[in-house]
Amino acid sequence: MSTLLSLNVGLPQDVPWQGETVHTGIDKAPVDGARMVRRLNVDGDGQGDLAGHGGEQRAVFVYQKQSYEHWAEFLGRDDLTPGAFGENFTVDGMPDDEVCIGDRYRIGDAEFEVTQPRVTCFRVGLRLNDTRMPALLVGHRRPGFYFRVITEGEVRAGDTIVKTRTGPHGLTVAQTDALLYLPDRSEDDLRKAVDIPALSPGWQQSFHDLLGTDLATATVIGPAVGAKPGWKGFRPMTVSRTVAETPVTTSVYLTADGGAAVTAPLPGQYLTLRVSLPDGSTAVRSYSISGMPDPATYRITVKREDHGQISRYLHDRLTVGASLDVAAPRGEFVLRDGAEPVLLVSAGVGVTPVIAMLRGLAEAGSAREIWWIQADRSPDDLVFAHEAAGYLKRLPNERAVTFYTRSPLRLAGSVAGRPTEQRLRELGVPVGADAYVCGPAGFIAAMTTALGDLGLDPGRIHSELFTTLAPFEPGVVAHDRVPPHQPAGDPGTGPAITFARSGLTVRWRNTDTSLLGLAEASDVPTRFSCRSGVCHTCVTPLIAGDVRYDPDPLELPPEGQVLVCCAQPTADLVLDA
Repeated sequence: MSTLLSLNVGLPQDVPWQGETVHTGIDKAPVDGARMVRRLNVDGDGQGDLAGHGGEQRAVFVYQKQSYEHWAEFLGRDDLTPGAFGENFTVDGMPDDEVCIGDRYRIGDAEFEVTQPRVTCFRVGLRLNDTRMPALLVGHRRPGFYFRVITEGEVRAGDTIVKTRTGPHGLTVAQTDALLYLPDRSEDDLRKAVDIPALSPGWQQSFHDLLGTDLATATVIGPAVGAKPGWKGFRPMTVSRTVAETPVTTSVYLTADGGAAVTAPLPGQYLTLRVSLPDGSTAVRSYSISGMPDPATYRITVKREDHGQISRYLHDRLTVGASLDVAAPRGEFVLRDGAEPVLLVSAGVGVTPVIAMLRGLAEAGSAREIWWIQADRSPDDLVFAHEAAGYLKRLPNERAVTFYTRSPLRLAGSVAGRPTEQRLRELGVPVGADAYVCGPAGFIAAMTTALGDLGLDPGRIHSELFTTLAPFEPGVVAHDRVPPHQPAGDPGTGPAITFARSGLTVRWRNTDTSLLGLAEASDVPTRFSCRSGVCHTCVTPLIAGDVRYDPDPLELPPEGQVLVCCAQPTADLVLDA
């Protein structure tokens, strides 16, 4: 019979960490007497990062005495007391390799249901002063698990734990944890997992993603995004043609030497260019592929920006016959198969990836309902208007609308002003559509909001923006952001690390331990959770170069990507960050 040995609570507090402040409730301590367990937590307890911990599905965290004994021996520590792993319930029994998702238990006056394993994050390492812990918890199959509160009630140390129901499929906590974080996962177990109603929605979605199915409909989706790049690093390609599309927009045609066939991109992907500038410096920029006129040639389309170093060079100095270093097509803003309506929504030169999507639909003779929605200042500013019209004629179920923000002209199929939720509703835009949005940052933000307000599923609103991704730093207290810069102190002498989206190149320093740490020192926006090669939150496209890992991740990322939290360079690198 299992027993509740210790009831532990603690309120969130701000903790200094690596020059940042982390708001965390990881520090728990035993309490005497009974405590009321409510739907969201135990009285007197709280969670600091509600995006990763807490809430109805993660109201109570459970860890076992037997795991404490294991870690005391493995780590050689005698200071591990109840609450040290951030758990609310320290229990005798209930091992992770026996407790199953969906099992229910009565403790005191309350009843609970097992919903998911522990979320791997760096804060358990912070609490135990050992950065290896997130990886060790998974690797040793001892993550612990969360309860959902079925019936509120009082509990106290010493209460007996009684199993009241067995979850379907018999998928243990340890098996479920391994399905998400370890390689060689079983498709059969993945299908069992998504069929367990008690499994928390976040883990359900992760397993549907691994299966390639849609959570809402359980239907197969595709194609797979993030396909392996067609070649590693950069290769030279020749400028075979340039075309002025508008006074400020030019298309550049890049052809493989000898006319050899190159990798066909997925509609919506981009190329990364490395350009040698007249002052002797080099710079890296990414541009959407607007077309592929023949098997050996890519077309990119670039708007001249007054303060854009690369765009000005491409417009003012680039000549036919010049050679540019080009990385293979990549990117996850790609057209997905399906039967749902498609909204292709762009502003200005943001048309470049969606014109490729429109071409793909036309060449496939798609019967899907397709909406071509463009916004620009005037007809003279439109890019690819004639080309788009040709593709639309080949589609049996299309609708084209152009918004002109600065033109009094009222042409057929045009609307004065900007696209808004109300105007899209009046046009009859379908709410069950997949939407692909590209343009300036403000346009993308406005359209994402408008389409969401219209009723589109946020998970079906896709966008592409060649700026740094929004940071994901769970628990780190928000502070004013500064532009990416050279790190403080003496410059490094190691490999050159280029953060392509940030437009920054820095040298690796002897004191650096990971690419993530170097990015943080340079104020490049970062994304992480475990910081130990487990969760893959930090996965970043690797455009050029090679890395080694220390520590080794539990599962290597796909080819062409890198886990920056535990990676170190072995040569110059270009990261899509």
